[in-house]
Amino acid sequence: MSAPVSSTEPKVLTGLGPVAGPGARLLILGSFPSVASLQAQQYYAHPRNHFWPILSAIWRLEGSQALSALPYAERLPIAIAHGVAIWDVYAGCEREGSLDSAIRAARLNDLAGLRRRLPTLRGIAHNGGESARHMKLTRALGLPVCQLPSTSPANASWSFERKLAAWREVFERFGVAAA
Repeated sequence: MSAPVSSTEPKVLTGLGPVAGPGARLLILGSFPSVASLQAQQYYAHPRNHFWPILSAIWRLEGSQALSALPYAERLPIAIAHGVAIWDVYAGCEREGSLDSAIRAARLNDLAGLRRRLPTLRGIAHNGGESARHMKLTRALGLPVCQLPSTSPANASWSFERKLAAWREVFERFGVAAA
């Protein structure tokens, strides 16, 4: 009689495709989508993630115009119109749960290929520490690179206001903030 197969084996997961338009000036790179994001097939789908509220604040989108108030399909053209592209450093990995610390056997996305398709890019911003572990790779793409505080609810040591200030500074530097 063989031993039962363990159900605790990490799942092999595949990430989401890039969100980018022809005028992209700033590429925001996360690490890998959360469980909520993968289930919804949407970037930053966890309701407590600060990504969409931060972008709304930077672009002065309030009330019914706030990105988190809009359907996901309506958020993407707004991000693209502001010159922001969104992707992750990892194309796939094994992971139980949503924590970056649980990522194993990660496969990198073709960042150089995306860079070639986006000639207007001015910079790359890593959303959080796990993504920023690959700054050497992204610097090799020939653009300025910076690390932003993670918008994840797991990054509770940074208040929303502190995250917003850091993100606003980078968005202003790369010309993707509201005028």
